[in-house]
Amino acid sequence: MTTGQLQHAYQPHGTARDVMHCRAPEVLMSGPAGTGKSRACLEKLHLLALLNPGMRGIIVRKTLASLGSTALVTWREWVAKEALEAGVLSWYGGSPQESPQYRYANGSVITVGGMDKATRIMSSEYDVAYVQEATELTETDWEAITTRLRNGKISFQQLMADCNPDVPHHWLKSRCDSGRTLMLNCRHEDNPILFHPATGQITERGVDYIGKLDALTGVRYQRLRKGLWVAAEGLIYEDFDPAVHIVDPFKIPSEWTRWWTVDFGFTNPFVLQMWAEDPDGRLYLYREIYRTRRLVEDHAKQALALVRFPSGQWKEPRPRAIICDHDAEDRATLERHLGMSTMAAKKSVSDGIQAVQSRLKAAGDGRPRLFLMRGAVVEHDPALLDVKRPASTEEEVTGYIWDQQPGKAPKEVPVKENDHGMDALRYMVADRDLGARPRVRWL
Repeated sequence: MTTGQLQHAYQPHGTARDVMHCRAPEVLMSGPAGTGKSRACLEKLHLLALLNPGMRGIIVRKTLASLGSTALVTWREWVAKEALEAGVLSWYGGSPQESPQYRYANGSVITVGGMDKATRIMSSEYDVAYVQEATELTETDWEAITTRLRNGKISFQQLMADCNPDVPHHWLKSRCDSGRTLMLNCRHEDNPILFHPATGQITERGVDYIGKLDALTGVRYQRLRKGLWVAAEGLIYEDFDPAVHIVDPFKIPSEWTRWWTVDFGFTNPFVLQMWAEDPDGRLYLYREIYRTRRLVEDHAKQALALVRFPSGQWKEPRPRAIICDHDAEDRATLERHLGMSTMAAKKSVSDGIQAVQSRLKAAGDGRPRLFLMRGAVVEHDPALLDVKRPASTEEEVTGYIWDQQPGKAPKEVPVKENDHGMDALRYMVADRDLGARPRVRWL
């Protein structure tokens, strides 16, 4: 594209080209990982802002914090780089009156926001909204955004979004099936970084990237490689519903009891979960370390840094117990560097899974007794992201399945893969619900 003296090279292909021309009120780019969905949506948003003075757009995700390492990296490094360097575009960090935003020399504005702080971004009107990873939103979130598309500076108003496929009964898939939202099914061949546009031959980078996706198994392969809206066959936690069990972050009352659970690992992820228990016994996973290739002592230091001020004073209540996997050496190391005792987890699998299943069901008041706080993981492990493996407990749940190989009893043993957060979660529930006998080592 060329606007005045500003030059920027981008050649869309396939569904990326389709979305550039699309004027449907709602359009969703659905497809496997690495098809260029986000880049296409951001390029369209940028071009509209350049060509329509006074246009107002928004880049939004479920949480504002998650945008910083995803869409905004693509925006700065690939989409808006030349405009930022030329001074055509500048960043404004926000104020009590205005949300963070990119401001164009022609008066256009693109706001950056999260639905976790919806009041800040829902007070304005927009021409175009772009939602990244739209499956994270509720349908209420989605419809709230549509009500703000009435700025009238361009000839059409549009909510465009992208996502990797999820379960086939997801509200977003149903919305597309009913015709209210147009779905564009993206393919890896649409991305010129992976496949040569002229010949269709896979590139060197494509060989490496597609190879990683081909190494996936189960539901993650079907969704991230094939782009299919499928549910995991043999799913263990069938009652888990992201719209119900994943909640937005909130300030936890200081009187709520805290617990920590730990599943040790080095090549496989080390998981430390921080839980809060409300007065009615409901459990909330509110913070999590989920990381490979770090020493236990480094995990301990990070955990303490998250809960204490530099002076050593605690920011939040100390955990009533630290419930650990049984590895004696790792457990001793953790105790030494935390300066706190630990207790061995109740590790029996079958009854632990049943206890978790029970908590996921609605209780007498209509609410379940187990919740995961959205964005609980404190940092995503780039090594896990690179190979498309789960990088948090939240990402493990919908791929946690029964081992259905010949010779295995049905619904008795889970597949021992991508289950480290599931183990730590089970330790927490087993301790509260199965009357596990404390085996505490005191320092």
